[in-house]
Amino acid sequence: MLAHASPRVLSLIPPMTQLNVPYPSTAYLTGFLRSRGIVATQADIALALVLELLSPAGMDMMRQSAEALPGKKRSASIKTFINEFNRYRATIAPAIAFLQGRDPAIGHRIASRTLLPEGPRFRQSLDNYIDDEGGDPLDWAFGLLGVQDRARHLATLYLNDLADVLREAVDPRFEFVRYAESIARSQPTFEPLAKALAAAPTPVDALLEKLTLAAVDRDKPTVLLLSVPFPGSVYAAFRMAQAVKRQHPEIVTVLGGGFVNTELRSLKEPRVFDHFDYVMLDDGERPLLALFEHLSGKRPRLNLVRSFARVDGEVRYFNHGTDADIPFAEVGTPTWDGLPLDRYLSLLDMLNPMHRLWSDGRWNKLTVAHGCYWKKCSFCDVNLDYIGRYDGAPAELLVDRIEQVLAETGQSGFHFVDEAAPPKALKAMADELQRRQRTISWWGNIRFEKSFTPDLCQQLADSGCIAVSGGLEVASDRLLALMKKGVSVDQVARVTKAFSDAGILVHAYLMYGFPTQTVQDTVDALEYVRQLFAEGCIQSGFFHRFACTVHSPVGQNPAEYGIKLKPLPPITFATNDVEFIDPTGVDHDRLGQALNKALYNYMHGVCLDQDVRSWFDLKVPRPRVPRNFIARALSTGGA
Repeated sequence: MLAHASPRVLSLIPPMTQLNVPYPSTAYLTGFLRSRGIVATQADIALALVLELLSPAGMDMMRQSAEALPGKKRSASIKTFINEFNRYRATIAPAIAFLQGRDPAIGHRIASRTLLPEGPRFRQSLDNYIDDEGGDPLDWAFGLLGVQDRARHLATLYLNDLADVLREAVDPRFEFVRYAESIARSQPTFEPLAKALAAAPTPVDALLEKLTLAAVDRDKPTVLLLSVPFPGSVYAAFRMAQAVKRQHPEIVTVLGGGFVNTELRSLKEPRVFDHFDYVMLDDGERPLLALFEHLSGKRPRLNLVRSFARVDGEVRYFNHGTDADIPFAEVGTPTWDGLPLDRYLSLLDMLNPMHRLWSDGRWNKLTVAHGCYWKKCSFCDVNLDYIGRYDGAPAELLVDRIEQVLAETGQSGFHFVDEAAPPKALKAMADELQRRQRTISWWGNIRFEKSFTPDLCQQLADSGCIAVSGGLEVASDRLLALMKKGVSVDQVARVTKAFSDAGILVHAYLMYGFPTQTVQDTVDALEYVRQLFAEGCIQSGFFHRFACTVHSPVGQNPAEYGIKLKPLPPITFATNDVEFIDPTGVDHDRLGQALNKALYNYMHGVCLDQDVRSWFDLKVPRPRVPRNFIARALSTGGA
């Protein structure tokens, strides 16, 4: 207990999230807590861990582990690393400096392909680029003048080779993004995670614990917050909390974040609380204020807000219903103070232009509003707070926050991380940015709705919008209506063309495997997508396999969507995805291979006149969609 003392709060980002920018949860919480006069600091342990591993000392550790493997267990990646070790050790620091933007000149040597060793993953990735005339395949991808882009892509492939070595020789769970994801995602029991935590630490674990304890010793918190947005950051968060509890049992540890909000809502596992004193759901501002009052003796435990705790060996959930959430207008401005913005890595892994924005460049992450103003899509977790509770703020306040972040970071790029940024709020923000003559670049997620007129799209471009992403999903009017998307294919065509004509990159989220989706539906969807690319409506896209979640309308009312859910096992830990039986019996995985192959080519302007049936390795029906459907929608205002 803090015994009436004001808390000292340290928020940590556990591995792994993103490597090019800090994950924003700690920035938001730290900014909010400081606005309430609470001493709050933050650190990115995910970045610190990667930079320690990808260093000359990290190479030495990896070599020791690799050489300890028996010869018959040495993969091609391991053999290449051992044979080329001196080159790896000599080039790791320059490669990292280049990806951090500190040494752009070395990019010329990296681009020449004479500096960095090239392992199996590296070579396999380059094999994906086809040059029919026998030239350098990277010329096709980047042209002759894109030295920095070419070098960044090659340096990223080089790091991917090293990630393979780390996984095969040092820690089998290691990934740059999905770190130990399988032992956390939708795991009904805590057993896989408990077994991993009880095992002897790997060298990666030991380094993670060392970095965590160093941050704790530096900032001396009384409360430690660990935010886990994804399943791939859960194991590391528990390892970090385990180390802190072992060395500093007096520190109050708290777990929260997107993973907790979606997957731990039915938490019953007492062993979680060997590592964390409290587990909190949804937005953390109000639950943390309630916790601090409790720890200082001003609030009984019974009046905690959206918090799990262990009481007499059993998990109890406390939620004092009369405490309103902090309004979005009062959550304060996020701060990146304490996060080393000059040490993040701008990676260029995939040639998808929207995915590049995610991983390349320094983007300040903000939200235009809390929640989703539409909140009807049947595949989405619309019943959860982060979507279901919509709350906006005046444009003047939003631009005030933009200016504060810009002054602190010196970076004018902004990524608005809303589920779907509201058109009215974006127009008001554009008006205010233009009134203040503030120059920024920004991008974010929207719905392709008719409110985005050509005039509004041009105004958003003039205010700094460089890209938007939105859900076309199944590209089928029947299924769009079933999923309550609120848009039609011809409407999407007109809206996306308005954005494109304004010079804004458009990325479409696409989906396959939705309940009752037939092979015919899938072929028709691909024909729509082909036409959208051919008409210049969209420049980027990605097909996701539909996943049914327990919190979505499909998961809660499966009969309405023509499916039957498979029984769930008893849940004591995590639950999110749920398997289902679709009476159509379509092999969506096989179809998905064709969809992604076609999309990859469309993004590069290839095969846009080709019959979509040619992408499939099985016989599929002819598209029912007229080949000029999108062109007619654009020219006549309707199909």
